[in-house]
Amino acid sequence: MANGGPVEHGFPHLETVREAVTALYRRLSYDTVRTFSASVAPADVAFCDTDDLYLGAQRVAHELVRHYRLPDARMIVSFREMTHAANVELTAGPEYFIELNDRFRTHRRDIGAALAHEVMHVYLHRLDLSFPGTRDNEILTDTATTYLGAGWLLLDAFREDSVSSQKLGYLTPEEFGYVLAKRALVFGEDPSVWFTSPQAYTAYVKGMARARRDEQQPPLTAAGWAGRRRYARDRRHAQDPHTAGPAGDGPYAFTPGGQGPLRVSFACPTCHQRIRVPVRGRVRARCGLCRTVLECDT
Repeated sequence: MANGGPVEHGFPHLETVREAVTALYRRLSYDTVRTFSASVAPADVAFCDTDDLYLGAQRVAHELVRHYRLPDARMIVSFREMTHAANVELTAGPEYFIELNDRFRTHRRDIGAALAHEVMHVYLHRLDLSFPGTRDNEILTDTATTYLGAGWLLLDAFREDSVSSQKLGYLTPEEFGYVLAKRALVFGEDPSVWFTSPQAYTAYVKGMARARRDEQQPPLTAAGWAGRRRYARDRRHAQDPHTAGPAGDGPYAFTPGGQGPLRVSFACPTCHQRIRVPVRGRVRARCGLCRTVLECDT
C-alpha cells in the first residue's frame, strides 16, 4: 500500500500480468471465466461512514465471497496496525481471518478494494494456483481480482495529487487499467462509469491504449502499416535459406515447417497463449484456450 509515498507508474510488470491471464484461462477454463461476465456492482460493496465498521466489513466480505462463488467460505474481518493494506491467513477453511490496516477505520470507502484482493487470495488458494515468489504471486492475485470482476475497486482506490497519494495492490495504476481493459474488451463492459477517482480514469485510458496495441500486432490483419512492413521484411528473412539465425525482434517468431510451409507463432491478444499458424497469406485462427477467432495475414 502506497500511503503518501511515491506511486510507481507505467508497465513494469506487464509480462507477468500476461502470464497471469494465461494461467487463469488454463486453470479455470473458458467456460468458468465466462461466468464472471458481470463485475461487482458499486451498490453491493458501498460503505459509508454511518455504517457499523465491523458489520459493514463483514457484509462487503460476504458479497465478495458470493461474487467469487465461495459459498462455504466465511471471512472474519478485524483491524490492526500494520505496514501492508491487509493480510489473510490461508488455512483449510471454511473460516478465514482477514486483517485490515487500521487506516481503513477512517477510509471506509476503500475497504471493498482491500477485501477484494484478500478474498481472491482464498479463491486462488482453493484452486491451488500460484506463482513462485511473493512479488509474482501478488501480481497474479491483483490480475485475477481485476480480470474476474472486482479489481475496478483496487484501481478506484488510487488517488494522487501534489501533496498526497494512495494506491492499493502490487500493479501500477496503468497495469490495473490494462487488465480492466482486457476484461472490458472480452465482456463488453465499461468500468469507467464506476470510478470516483479521476486518476483511476486516466490510468484506465492508458491501460486501454496498451490493450488495443495487443490487437494491432502482426500477423493480425489489424496491424498498422509500419508493423505490416516490418513483418514482411522478417518473413523474407525467414524464408531465405541462406540467412542464419532468427528473423526480426517483433512479437512473433518464424519456425521451419519441416515438409510443410513455414509457420509463425504469436501471442493471442486475449489470453496471451502462443498460437502457431502456417505462413500462407490470409488465415483465420481460433485460440484453443480462450476461443478467440483471429484474422491473420501471414
